[in-house]
Amino acid sequence: MTQGHCTPTHRAMRPAPVPAPFLVAALAVALFSLMDALMKHASIAIGAYSALLIRSLIGTLVMLPVWRLGQAPWPHGERLRIHVLRAVISCAMALLFFHALVLLPLAEAIALSFIAPLIALYLAAAVLGERIGPKAVIASLLGVVGVILITIGRFEHGMPDRQSIEGIAAVLVSACLYAWNLILQRRIAQMANPAEIALSQHAITAILLLLAAPWFARMPGWGELGILGLAAILATISLLLMAWAYARAQAQVLVPVEYTGFLWAVLFGWLFFAETVAIPTIFGGLLIVVGCLVAAPRREPEQMAA
Repeated sequence: MTQGHCTPTHRAMRPAPVPAPFLVAALAVALFSLMDALMKHASIAIGAYSALLIRSLIGTLVMLPVWRLGQAPWPHGERLRIHVLRAVISCAMALLFFHALVLLPLAEAIALSFIAPLIALYLAAAVLGERIGPKAVIASLLGVVGVILITIGRFEHGMPDRQSIEGIAAVLVSACLYAWNLILQRRIAQMANPAEIALSQHAITAILLLLAAPWFARMPGWGELGILGLAAILATISLLLMAWAYARAQAQVLVPVEYTGFLWAVLFGWLFFAETVAIPTIFGGLLIVVGCLVAAPRREPEQMAA
């Protein structure tokens, strides 16, 4: 595939149906949430570092033949620079988040991470020049109010212990990095195809983590290895779906769909870890859903420049 093929000209293409990018992004979030549950289990067993390293290695092996089938050259220049920058940010973001999953219930960690879409909406305006529409602002505010309700419910019986404070801090720093990652995701989706995006993230993350393997790596058992293999496949599919969606719609249209991850986290936390959900969490989740419905596009996304 030539450089020109990797930079699609959307003026010559028929735009995707109105809800398609939004629905595809929602599916990607659901799969990411299931992957988070699997990574929580693996991180408890062997640590966040080893779990992320093995998932990245498996993801690289899965995506390499897919990428080669397209006969695409390895990216260079500006594309490679953004791939590397995004991988560095994603690596730090994931390590912090998976560490937080060890310390906090799944649904609460996901809820606290929802500061990221709010930050990303305004980063999209500053970095990508996108106009922040009133629906996007309302949706974000509803989501944040929902997260506040969830947080109040979590700590209504007293101050959190040291482990909870460490987990909260890890989630908040991870969320800031994730907001930056969302903006880079929009930029790279305009320059590279989904297979290249997924492979580069897995491969560069694996290379970065391998540098510290002699000191931090722990070998998983067969059970954890199977779970990490499934997590890698889910992460790969999610990356492909999200890259497709971000190539066809503005960040402000897709960012609010991130809030649906909370609902999946509630379900998976209950199924896999017997984590209960408080009344404030339910009300907060309802506000998040309303925010996503407000943000759902009702017309065709703007066509992107070449």
